[in-house]
Amino acid sequence: MGSFKAICSVSLLQLFIVFCLVFQCFATRRHTDPRTTLVVDASNAIGRPIPETLFGIFFEEINHAGAGGLWAELVNNRGFEAGGPNTPSNIDPWTIIGNESSIIVETDRTSCFDRNKVALRLEVLCDSEGDNICPAEGVGVYNPGFWGMNIEQGKKYKVIFYVRSTESLNLTVSLIGPNSVGNLASSTITGNAADFSNWTKVETLLVAKATDHNSRLQLTTTTKGVIWLDQVSAMPLDTYKGHGFRTELFEMLSDLKPKFIRFPGGCFVEGEWLRNAFRWKATVGPWEERPGHFGDVWMYWTDDGLGYFEFLQLAEDLGALPIWVFNNGVSHNDEVDTSVVLPLVQEALDGIEFARGDPTSKWGSLRASMGHPEPFDLRYVAVGNEDCGKPKYRGNYLKFYHAIRSAYPDIQIISNCDGSSRPLDHPADMYDYHVYTNANDMFSRANAFDRTSRNGPKAFVSEYAVTGKDAGTGSLLAALAEAGFLIGLEKNSDVIEMVSYAPLFVNANDRRWNPDAIVFNSFQAYGTPSYWVQLFFSESSGATLLNTSIQSNSSNSVIASAITFQSSVDKKNYIRIKVVNFGTSAVNLKISLEGLEPNSLQLSGSTKTVLTSGNVMDENSFSQPKKVAPIQSGLQNVGKDLNETVPPRSFTSFDLLKESSNLRMNGSNSSCMRSSI
Repeated sequence: MGSFKAICSVSLLQLFIVFCLVFQCFATRRHTDPRTTLVVDASNAIGRPIPETLFGIFFEEINHAGAGGLWAELVNNRGFEAGGPNTPSNIDPWTIIGNESSIIVETDRTSCFDRNKVALRLEVLCDSEGDNICPAEGVGVYNPGFWGMNIEQGKKYKVIFYVRSTESLNLTVSLIGPNSVGNLASSTITGNAADFSNWTKVETLLVAKATDHNSRLQLTTTTKGVIWLDQVSAMPLDTYKGHGFRTELFEMLSDLKPKFIRFPGGCFVEGEWLRNAFRWKATVGPWEERPGHFGDVWMYWTDDGLGYFEFLQLAEDLGALPIWVFNNGVSHNDEVDTSVVLPLVQEALDGIEFARGDPTSKWGSLRASMGHPEPFDLRYVAVGNEDCGKPKYRGNYLKFYHAIRSAYPDIQIISNCDGSSRPLDHPADMYDYHVYTNANDMFSRANAFDRTSRNGPKAFVSEYAVTGKDAGTGSLLAALAEAGFLIGLEKNSDVIEMVSYAPLFVNANDRRWNPDAIVFNSFQAYGTPSYWVQLFFSESSGATLLNTSIQSNSSNSVIASAITFQSSVDKKNYIRIKVVNFGTSAVNLKISLEGLEPNSLQLSGSTKTVLTSGNVMDENSFSQPKKVAPIQSGLQNVGKDLNETVPPRSFTSFDLLKESSNLRMNGSNSSCMRSSI
């Protein structure tokens, strides 16, 4: 009996050890290989339409986004106004060619343009013969543009300037490499004194015979006399539709399929002081007559070649609705009292008339004279930017609101005040919501609008981004947190009308803000991971949101949404399931599709797209522009149930091509033919 007990004890001990090992193995497997189920109700019967306008873009003149960026003008400070109205003044970045014995350069106020009186005076002391002979290359001035002009072989560049001279003119216009190395293109303008005794407009076309990304525009002479220059412009001819937009940057915007564009700011609209706020009337009409202004928030001069008209044209070219943000009498440091704000109200009404008015109206006729007799499709205006807490905002806002509502009842008016957590105390069609925060907080804000009242004005999330240490200059971590936030906004699109990232552009030579969606220099451009995230939502506007639910024993690191849409590319119908795994472990994901007839999905044409990288702080760069970029592959098995592994720290989109439009109504055993959305 004793031996039998010992054998039994050993056997039980061995059994217990085996049981513990199995349990430990199972527990470890659960920790490293969590199982998550995503249930998607693919029946259109209970799907909810997403606003047609949900995803768009926000352009602000920051980081030299327009001047030296999207706006293709190569000359910086083309009217010599950046030094201020007092003369003599600073002409940066213009630089003198020659020394004091050969040329004296200063500004004066002799321009023929009333709104920008400063001109450049060149007193040439040397000559082509005599005691003081000019250098062989001549004397004059050059302009390096915005950290170098990108000149490419075979391309054409139109140079326009205004000139006046006391003597016969012999002026050479050249595109030159850095340090005067390499003449890429040149033209010589000649004429007697009578031809140029008054201000004369000169146009010349230069064709580049070589490529240099760091070039400059040069105007030189070897003839003694006094020459005045003003409004010197150099534009490539290959801008988008000839409208002045740098083509590759425009195309990056177009790829996002934006439904709206908010412009021109941002803080750029307010100014540190009202005297430097963006005023639309100073940015329309002939470009030569625009005075330009100093943007004292982001601390640089803009000639306003990219003005109110050009922003409206940009929206039209993108197929997007314009959202005009105008100053309401409030800057960062001073305010107009409500009792005297009516002139600014009239300025806003005039701006709407410029965009929408009949070509025979006062301001509509100015638009027509600029080449656009048809009205622009302006439906939205925003009264100020981030001004809700300012003492005069509410009083001023109401003046604008009632005047615009009376004159243009269909215009949608956007308030700066946040109505997401409590009702507004003033009328509005939408309210503005801005958020800049760290990655964890941004991801958690996916639920920010879950408890927002379903009554009253809808939200315009016009500025959002992960900033600070988590963002770097555009990290994968930031992009994933933003993707989770966007999924939450998409699921709450019954109370959210519009969403846009900020800022949109940054010139790598003038980073005033980090991060940004698109980084560029004179000749290169790339999208940050945040840019690529926006592409995942490019088909969401106007789609149908499907009900989803997640069943998981793991942490709340996975968020998902699903839509059905017709592709703008191939016009076929798809179900798109977007999944963000913000956690550090891979997730075994089972996707269960309900409400579909058998065999209603195609294997061929169904894809999976993944945005991830080896390190969560990875960024893109000019040398590795797609280090962090979506990678698409075909799906191997497509049916009502899909089993996929979602990588850690990733954003995945499953695009399931519909075979037919057979959908089973939810809660019914019968089926009917429905046209797919």
